[in-house]
Amino acid sequence: MSAEENQDSDAAGTTPVGGGPDSSGRAAGRSILPFIRDSNGEFTRRRSRAGDVSDPRTAPRGELGDIGFVEGLKILVRRPAKFTRTLLEKLSQRWRTSIQVRVIGSVFASSLLVIMALGFVLTSFVGQQLLDAKNAAAMEEIDRTRSIVEEQIRMTDTSTSPQLRINNARAALSDRSVSADQTTTSTVFEPVIIAADATGGDISSPENHPVPDSLRDFVQQDRVSVQYTTVDRDTGQYKALVVGTPVGTDIQGLELYLVMPLDNEESTMALMHGLLLAGGVVLMVLLVVIAWVFSQQLTVPVRTASRIAERFAAGHMRERMAVDGQDEVARLAISFNEMAEKLSYQIRQLEEFGSLQQQFTSDVSHELRTPLTTVRMAADLIHSNAEDLDPVTRRASELMNAELDRFEMLLGDLLEISRHDAGVANLSREMIDVRGVVKSTMEQLRALAEEVGSEIQLDLPAEPVMEEVDSRRVERILRNLLANAIDHSEGRPVKVTMRRGEESLAVTVVDHGMGLKDGEADLVFNRFWRSDPSRERRTGGTGLGLAIAKEDAQLHGGRLEATGEQGVGACFRLTLPRVPGEEVRTSPLPLEVDPELESTADPDLDTAMVTDVDDLPDHEEGTEESQESAELDETVPRDPAADVTYGMYGSDGGDGSDGGDGIDRFDSVDIAAGSAENLGVDLSTFEGLTEEELRIALQEAEDMDDGWEDSDDDGRDDYRDDGWHGTEERDD
Repeated sequence: MSAEENQDSDAAGTTPVGGGPDSSGRAAGRSILPFIRDSNGEFTRRRSRAGDVSDPRTAPRGELGDIGFVEGLKILVRRPAKFTRTLLEKLSQRWRTSIQVRVIGSVFASSLLVIMALGFVLTSFVGQQLLDAKNAAAMEEIDRTRSIVEEQIRMTDTSTSPQLRINNARAALSDRSVSADQTTTSTVFEPVIIAADATGGDISSPENHPVPDSLRDFVQQDRVSVQYTTVDRDTGQYKALVVGTPVGTDIQGLELYLVMPLDNEESTMALMHGLLLAGGVVLMVLLVVIAWVFSQQLTVPVRTASRIAERFAAGHMRERMAVDGQDEVARLAISFNEMAEKLSYQIRQLEEFGSLQQQFTSDVSHELRTPLTTVRMAADLIHSNAEDLDPVTRRASELMNAELDRFEMLLGDLLEISRHDAGVANLSREMIDVRGVVKSTMEQLRALAEEVGSEIQLDLPAEPVMEEVDSRRVERILRNLLANAIDHSEGRPVKVTMRRGEESLAVTVVDHGMGLKDGEADLVFNRFWRSDPSRERRTGGTGLGLAIAKEDAQLHGGRLEATGEQGVGACFRLTLPRVPGEEVRTSPLPLEVDPELESTADPDLDTAMVTDVDDLPDHEEGTEESQESAELDETVPRDPAADVTYGMYGSDGGDGSDGGDGIDRFDSVDIAAGSAENLGVDLSTFEGLTEEELRIALQEAEDMDDGWEDSDDDGRDDYRDDGWHGTEERDD
């Protein structure tokens, strides 16, 4: 870097380390190191363009950038560890999910242990045999060479120096060792002769001998000893067997040692190790292949059975296993096929029974509407002249009208439940403020709450809760839940809470009445289920309301759940997904019974009040048709004896069921006149008619009702009369 560049860098307040342009075209002074030097000469960590300290973990793959060499090396070291961890996880998963992998792995592991144990035993045995043979040869050789040394020492002149005498003796032994190597009848060895001199030291031949001191200690005790040692020579190291013995001559302290190399034995052991290793590898491969072949004979039929069972469960009732042979697999295939045949037969029977049951329910509900309409007209006619009847007949007329109301609600519920069973129930979604639905439900149940003396408390969001739902079905669900709570509140407050989360919308209805017994939370949504049939119901129900409510919730993709405790109360929670089609995984409200609520009503009043309702916006139905229906209700006079609105399928959303405490809870609250006036028939026209004329008039009304039918299952009656085909909405 030039002096001018250094001055520029100092003026900027920092001096780059390792400046100069890099391979990527960065300007001079740009460093690949993660540190820079400031004006004080101290190093600080380089910051990225965003201002954060460079993190080696965020570096692009294959490009270290400014992270530095050490950090880059750490990344490279971590990647093999990550690869190993991923590989082990995959192997562990395969081990858990594949019986073939477990069989092959077990065979491989057990075979490896057996081969290793066998190799260890063979190696130890052969090695020990070679060493024993070497020891025996060494003992024979040391006896022979000791005699030779003694003879050579005696043949030399005693006046000769001891060093020269032992050198001559060693030379004679060396010649014999060379000749033995050529004939291969004796063991190759290197002789070493050691003697004590007059000064107390040692003289040896050769001078640099490889004899260990520990071995000399044993030999100096007049004992023939052997020891394995490693000999260092200029040409390298080698292992050897050293055997020593004292020699009885006129030279005091004469010792003879033979250094026998173990090259042949090591070569033999190395060859055996190689053969064992190669044989073990070949044997392992063969065992794995054999294990794979035999495991295929077991796993292939099992996989075939599993695949066929999955297809069978998916609805392919004709899937069967192939029967080959008479072994266990063949018997498995035969048993599976027999089971499939029986299941197919039973499934077909259940499907036929279900279809017949659905058709029967639908047919009966439709067929009963016409005679029920006739009976309703006659009952309304009788009830309109109740003042002229005697008290007994008047009471019978009132009871007949009440039971007809319940009968019509039951028919409507049966039609609705049959639609759910047949899978033809559809949603009419619209974007509405769900709080308005709650308000509408509260207003409908205000009279019932006042009659019971129960207070309805609302806990709703302050801002609009705009969601895309079927307002009619949601209102029906809430109406059933709230009516159940009021009916079983025993005069205590009922709380309605609404919360909206990121994924779902939830509404809970909590009462502190009789509550639910253990296990009844799972039975409360069953059709016609009742825990305590002897209890008097304040609101007559059909026993299908909560069942229909649960079907409506599931049609939205949501859940309707219940919990409670006997003597404490019950909690019903409706959870709907905010996005149509999404699965409900969590709920913003807990499914639990809150502590008993304190009433905020005036204690001097013997009526209930609905709190916080006036703060809510009016519920907009969103359809012109519903508004016209509301206007029609205002113009039609209401019959005080009848308080039920009957649509094509019975009561409009009139649903109910047995509560979690076993009581047949309220089924319908949206009750407006379902009498003959609602059918457009003026009862005054029947006054003064004879019995025959009245019969003819009722028959004409029945014939008129037969012209209506719901031909396209769209929730509306389609009138067909010869050449004219029209579609109208009507309440029959």
